[in-house]
Amino acid sequence: MADTAISLEAITKTFFQNAENKPTADAPGIEVLKGITLEVPRGEFIALQGTSGSGKSTLLHIIGLLDRPTSGIYRLRGRETSALDDDQQSDLRNLALGFVFQSFYLIPYATALENVTLPGLYSGKPHRELRERAARLLADVGLEDRMDFKPSRLSGGQQQRVAMARALLNEPDIILADEPTGQLDSATSVEIMKLFHTVHQTGKTIVIVTHDEDVAREADRVIKLHDGRIAEDVRRGAAG
Repeated sequence: MADTAISLEAITKTFFQNAENKPTADAPGIEVLKGITLEVPRGEFIALQGTSGSGKSTLLHIIGLLDRPTSGIYRLRGRETSALDDDQQSDLRNLALGFVFQSFYLIPYATALENVTLPGLYSGKPHRELRERAARLLADVGLEDRMDFKPSRLSGGQQQRVAMARALLNEPDIILADEPTGQLDSATSVEIMKLFHTVHQTGKTIVIVTHDEDVAREADRVIKLHDGRIAEDVRRGAAG
């Protein structure tokens, strides 16, 4: 268990279409995940694939402690998460996880440096220390000369580089990415995937949701979901 980053046992997720979020005779619910059992070793690079509605984004949200499963056991870095309250889950999420999304989610009125600094504001670390680390991360992703630029002055690829730097600010063990190349052209996507490999080589665990076969081929392991279940789980060996 010490070498396991993510452990899922018989995870289900059902969505109920009522205010109480409970089953009724008229609304039994929509079962999106149907018993997912999965272990992700520390340092593995995984791609999650599946058609729309297969459950891949729902699974990523559960892994990211952005949603709770309906049933099953989820351990993050060996810690069982179901007994944690919302504040405890938030603390664990901020400590263990970094997020990269398709839509970047940058604050439009903040500079690149300010956007990267944001996840550390509740860490208790001195603001100067956070800014210095954010500046180093922006330099690492090739944006040393764009730190004072707001998102509107950055290309899509540059915005995603800011998002990657932001994901790394709190030094998480695990990076979760939801279609990180979905809004980028093919050349820029290649550059972003090179950054993911650079991050992976530092020992981070990476889980990417993608519909792009080229992106999936970059991963060590490809897990395909179909109708809420794992339909295929293939280890490819070290990608590069």
